[in-house]
Amino acid sequence: MANSSIYKILITGGAGFIGSNLCEYFIHKGHQVVCLDNFATGHRHNLNAIINHPNFQLIEGDIRNLADCKHAVEGADYVLHQAALGSVPRSINDPITTNDVNVSGFLNMLVASRDAKVKRFVYAASSSTYGDSEALPKEEEKIGKPLSPYAITKYVNELYADIFNKTYGLETIGLRYFNVFGRKQDPNGAYAAVIPKFVVQLMHHESPIINGDGNYSRDFTYIDNIIQINELAMFTQNQDAVNTVYNAAFGDRTTLNDLIFYLKESLTELDAAIAQIPTIHGPNRAGDIPHSLASIVKAQNLLDYQPKYSIQDGLKEAVKWYWSHLK
Repeated sequence: MANSSIYKILITGGAGFIGSNLCEYFIHKGHQVVCLDNFATGHRHNLNAIINHPNFQLIEGDIRNLADCKHAVEGADYVLHQAALGSVPRSINDPITTNDVNVSGFLNMLVASRDAKVKRFVYAASSSTYGDSEALPKEEEKIGKPLSPYAITKYVNELYADIFNKTYGLETIGLRYFNVFGRKQDPNGAYAAVIPKFVVQLMHHESPIINGDGNYSRDFTYIDNIIQINELAMFTQNQDAVNTVYNAAFGDRTTLNDLIFYLKESLTELDAAIAQIPTIHGPNRAGDIPHSLASIVKAQNLLDYQPKYSIQDGLKEAVKWYWSHLK
């Protein structure tokens, strides 16, 4: 990026997978970084590399508490809002908590950011917003009806962000994340994402379980592409690029069967026995969409977004990280 100024950046959910990667990146870029996290899904160990850095501040607090939001955003130039309860199945099991965090918490952060007069509020939106729209690739202006409580909350975020721009002049940019993966993504827990879960299962010589026949496809997006688009969104000087939403993706789709093949390919270089591990197929999961593929033309044109990591490049990096950290 051409931007050489030093800023104070608040990253909510900064102890989570994406948030902690953003915290590290911007600390290494010389910025002051404040992390707000309640550790509901984030982990302290994700911050080990920067916890004692003089430009890093950790605030343990909850976005559902307006006072915590106001305290965290004090003096911040920019907000990267990553805090949320992810997972479609979790939202189906507990829609109230998902709504409290993702809608009420989001609104608290918008109010706090407006009152603190931050330069821009960049937030994690979601590809789940496309809902039942069958059109491929997914284009930002064409969405369907949401298929889960989680998807509803992420769409409401976009509506609130738009209103806060129009009503209060707060600059906002939403990034619709598509199946982000990479270092620090948690392989454990009931709602673990598919890639870390598969990697750890294969490393332990356990059969990965695919929901359905394995022909569902996703636009898997490596974490470094996501860091790039957050930085571009935060610092863009192009006023046509602000107060809208973008697909944050690579722009290619991979079936779950192909995903297993690529993972085995990378892991077999480290442990030949992994090649022989069979895959188990289970039932399809409620609320899942069959296929997901992003158009990234809008982000390319308005933000100059050029994702560097394909799924195969990203998987090689991710596998190396899991092997060295979790083996």
